[in-house]
Amino acid sequence: MIDNKNIVLAVVLSIIILVGFDMFFAKDSPAPPPGDQPRTEQTTPGQAPGIPAAPSKPGTAVSSPPEVPGAAIPSAPGVPSAGELRSARKAILEKGPRVAISTPSLHGSINLTGGGIDDLSLVRYRETLDPTSPEIVLLIPKDAEKAYYAEFGWVAGDGQPVPGPETPWRASRGTLSLENPVTLTWDNGQGLKFSRTYAVDENFMFTVSQKVVNTGAKPATLYPYGLLSRRGTPEVTGFYILHEGLMGVFGGTLEEIDYDEIQDQVQVKKTAQGGWIGITDKYWLAALVPDQKVKGNSRFTYRKESGDDLYQVDYLSDPLTVAPGGTVESRNRLFTGAKEVTIIDAYNEDLGIDRFDLAIDFGWFYFLTKPIFYALLYINEVVLNFGLSILLLTVAIKIVFFPLANKSYTSMSKMKKLQPEVNKLRERFGDDKTKLNEEMMALYKRENANPASGCLPILIQIPVFFALYKVLFVNIEMRHAPFFGWIKDLSVADPTSVFNLFGMIPWTPPDFLMVGVWPLIMGASMYLQQKLNPQPSDPMQAKIFQFLPIIFTFLLARFPAGLVIYWAWNNILSMAQQWVIMRRMGITGKQALK
Repeated sequence: MIDNKNIVLAVVLSIIILVGFDMFFAKDSPAPPPGDQPRTEQTTPGQAPGIPAAPSKPGTAVSSPPEVPGAAIPSAPGVPSAGELRSARKAILEKGPRVAISTPSLHGSINLTGGGIDDLSLVRYRETLDPTSPEIVLLIPKDAEKAYYAEFGWVAGDGQPVPGPETPWRASRGTLSLENPVTLTWDNGQGLKFSRTYAVDENFMFTVSQKVVNTGAKPATLYPYGLLSRRGTPEVTGFYILHEGLMGVFGGTLEEIDYDEIQDQVQVKKTAQGGWIGITDKYWLAALVPDQKVKGNSRFTYRKESGDDLYQVDYLSDPLTVAPGGTVESRNRLFTGAKEVTIIDAYNEDLGIDRFDLAIDFGWFYFLTKPIFYALLYINEVVLNFGLSILLLTVAIKIVFFPLANKSYTSMSKMKKLQPEVNKLRERFGDDKTKLNEEMMALYKRENANPASGCLPILIQIPVFFALYKVLFVNIEMRHAPFFGWIKDLSVADPTSVFNLFGMIPWTPPDFLMVGVWPLIMGASMYLQQKLNPQPSDPMQAKIFQFLPIIFTFLLARFPAGLVIYWAWNNILSMAQQWVIMRRMGITGKQALK
């Protein structure tokens, strides 16, 4: 029926909000210009994966064309607890010589056996709300249960001995800090001297400078490489608007591969200049950044060994030839840290990393999400409460879109005012749908009312609504950010439940019954807002709409509290605006809620 188009539209939009974000938030990556398209190769399960075993000792030659060594992993005894993992990690770290990493943002160490970074935690981020809880551990030693580490090195193109995973390096000092880079050295005994210098900034970026000096009598051809290896499939959020897994930028185009996708494909190869490649979680990222002026090959790979999943991303830059008496150097970077927008954007601009800003998924409407994020960040710097910042930003957006919303609600209020006349027509014509529609159209024409006139203003606001939702979902600033009262962390669901009387009964309901205060407020506001809209003519449709607030209350109850608070507040503001417009048009309180 014509008179309930706005309600149908509202329902459709609500469903889109829940299940349609993958259509609206696909990455907006500019297509590279003709001729610069990165080359992609995929290895299907029926083909050889092309990941050789890790060299057992330095000097293992790699056939041409060379590939980055695959990471070796030990077998797992079982699934340990978090405490057991920490104890095992500590024991591993005490085994061999290491160089400590100590900055305002990072704690960890460099393993002098192999010379890679396999121990790193984030100083400013804790596992729980307790400020004394352990720091977030990002990189984990290769012999640990959940190994996750970065390695750098050279692949020999002519059989020269090169440093490998078991190479013992010597360090210039015992601690890597902001002011004190650390240089590792190793001599292959056949005329090549290798050095690797690590430097780190105040945030999350390492600079890795690899140098080779040829004191021998013949030239050597070497391919610089870097790899990130992750053992085991981590727990993921599993939400379709958020990518967690392997990712990279090649030729200006973003490539995202989920863990299950790479298990099917086994290996994906890319050929491009510059860019970056890494592994991302919801809030954390580890990424290799090769020289942006050098062309090379990158890979996403997967293999299974001893029952364990092993994911690896790596790059292999074009070869460098070091002549007798000469020196070559390769300079690359490694990002390991939190996906803070301001930091990522600064690296993108200051270091010239190709589309590094795409590490944070702002979606298709990034031209809206980025300004909204920075507006939210600015408000938070003033009020010092992220939840309050969400409320104030929602008010600001409502003010900006007031003319459009006013037009929409005025149209809906006019339809509401005509509701008694519409009801009389329904009683008069009963089941004669054709005649009923004719009389309703005549009524709308006589009263200068258009049932569809409120749709366009709502449609125009949809991208902004989605953009704000996206910002709140991916924003690390909301993690562990308190609101007021019982909401101590806006990034997790409301911890209360009506089914245990909000904690008064000593019983923890199952997840589907964890319906807290804010989801109830959201559901109530949705119900009241629905009552202000013109009612559908079809009785069955009306009954379905009556249950929607209940359904949405349960569906959204386990969403992050920050999102539920936003929804509830947005409903309340919309309802207040619609109520004022109705009163201005002479619609009484009882009539408004019929």
